[in-house]
Amino acid sequence: MTTENQGHKARIEYLRVENYRALRHVEFKNITPMTALLGPNGSGKSTVFDVFAFLSECFESGLRRAWDRRGRAKELKTRGGEGPVVIEIKYKEPSYPVITYHLAVDERKGAPVVMEEWLQWRRGSYGKPFRFLDYREGHGKAISGELPDEQDSRVDIPLKSSDLIAVNALGQFAEHPRVAALRDFITSWYVSYFSVDETRGQPEAGPQERLSRTGDNVANVIQYLAEQHPDRLEHIFSVLRARVPRVERVLAEAMPDGRLLLQIKDAPFDNPVLAKFASDGTLKMLAYLVLLYDPAPPPFVGIEEPENFLHPRLLPELAEECRAASERSQLLVTTHSPFFVNALAAEEVRVLYRDEQGYTQAVRAADISGVPEFMETGASLGHLWMEGRFGVGDPLVRSGAPARRGKAK
Repeated sequence: MTTENQGHKARIEYLRVENYRALRHVEFKNITPMTALLGPNGSGKSTVFDVFAFLSECFESGLRRAWDRRGRAKELKTRGGEGPVVIEIKYKEPSYPVITYHLAVDERKGAPVVMEEWLQWRRGSYGKPFRFLDYREGHGKAISGELPDEQDSRVDIPLKSSDLIAVNALGQFAEHPRVAALRDFITSWYVSYFSVDETRGQPEAGPQERLSRTGDNVANVIQYLAEQHPDRLEHIFSVLRARVPRVERVLAEAMPDGRLLLQIKDAPFDNPVLAKFASDGTLKMLAYLVLLYDPAPPPFVGIEEPENFLHPRLLPELAEECRAASERSQLLVTTHSPFFVNALAAEEVRVLYRDEQGYTQAVRAADISGVPEFMETGASLGHLWMEGRFGVGDPLVRSGAPARRGKAK
């Protein structure tokens, strides 16, 4: 089955976070197309997830709103930490060198300030890294052009306010294509907060291309797929039938009052069931499939705890759906399910835990001593986790640094 835009999206390769709640200093190197975060409650999984949501919201609705929604510096900054909140990502666009984006935010008089923001890359294998965008507190310079280089002139472009993000502002102009590419990349992220109750509503009729973060417009997306991509919708139904016995198809019917009615048709019965009476698991699996088989998939997708409301035996299947989708979108998943983890490779799993000072630390499962050896003998990753072989990520065992094999990646 062909998918639009396959293989033509940027991918995140590295993440560093400082002073963001329990993430005093955490790094994720060599990030894979599909990454799962494990760990006990309170280990920092949702906080890492929220880093992506925060950055996405900064670009969508502005830094101040994203900052205020999280309780400002009092709630957002690490307890006992010094300096600004720092988020740094390295990402790779096809046919371009790796680009590093650095954003540092602090607070003055209750308002967020962009203390430092820059973009840099290294042209050639041995070239010196240089910054083609460099801003501090609303003032800085940027180099225009498709391939900005040291020889190009930097232009001073002051921003109207110190809480504005330079990439978001300058990325709207054609003369900064690499800056615009990063802006488009981040604004296209999909960080989901699915709510089964939201999918039961009756939204206003009208096709919509992209599933909302809560899933409240799933009926609108099904309407869009039925009109524009019927083959894709039929494939979604075929997968849903394989996962949920007896489900025949899903209907999105426009009502006289202008609302859209979502109905589930069971194979043995003539009349469909209203979505508000359908099972939680059916609706959640439907929403995931609509997301994962998006005809124009987002470059990055975040999903929290997909196991909720789903039968455990469906989770390896869902993991495989996620793996297939990771060829089109980069996926980040948080989970507590060993059944989901069983379908993953050790390189795809990061185990989070709190150190003695209470700060989040992370280690790849592939770097934990003994794990690769057990998997070579046929052991499943989820079973090793439940047996306590990781040394961390077990809520019944006091957290500490795991034994590692070789150098951490």
